Amino acid sequence: MKAMILAAGRGERLRPLTDQTPKPLLCAGGQPLIVWHLQRLAAAGWLEVVINLAHLGEQIEAALGDGSAFGLHIAYSPEPAGALETAGGIAAALPLLGDQPFLAINGDVWCDWDLADARRIAQAADQRRCHLLLVDNPAHHRGGDFVLDGELLRHAGANANGTLTYAGIGVFWPEFFAGLAVGVRMKLRPLLDDGISRGIVTGQRHGGHWTDVGTTERLAELDMELARAQ
Repeated sequence: MKAMILAAGRGERLRPLTDQTPKPLLCAGGQPLIVWHLQRLAAAGWLEVVINLAHLGEQIEAALGDGSAFGLHIAYSPEPAGALETAGGIAAALPLLGDQPFLAINGDVWCDWDLADARRIAQAADQRRCHLLLVDNPAHHRGGDFVLDGELLRHAGANANGTLTYAGIGVFWPEFFAGLAVGVRMKLRPLLDDGISRGIVTGQRHGGHWTDVGTTERLAELDMELARAQ
């Protein structure tokens, strides 16, 4: 099973830090955000990782190299200026990811979920083609994204209770992106909405530590939390 780290975003809300440094290379707890992912993937038994690149992507490739320093093999999926968004970036990387389910992780989150659980999910013999990790709604996203009906994902209605937020981590089957032309800029949400309507998207709640490092304030908070834990 391969993993993909989504690392092509511009990081507008983290400017001016991201004017000179790509978001995944911003440090928290003494090391770049993306290094936390690589270390946890290696510890969970991963061998092959794909990373998409756009904004200042050459810095990421220079910092990580071929992945051998982490006990991994890293392949890179370059994207045009402005990047292709999540669905577009994954679709462009499918030739590198192969024909089996894969784990995809946003490069700008920190999470202590047991990544080995992704292998169990990928082995499920059912109709699911996407499985999302969900977390309790953070202060900056009180409305949440979805609700769970058992394991099935449902849309959150206007007055829905028990909404949860997509953690930026999921297991995807390549056919989930079937029909999406390579090089097209597209967000993930339209595919999720279609998949939910067809009953092929599942999910689970993670109650552990998760941070969406979307602002300088949240980056500083995570840095302090990780420093205290060391």
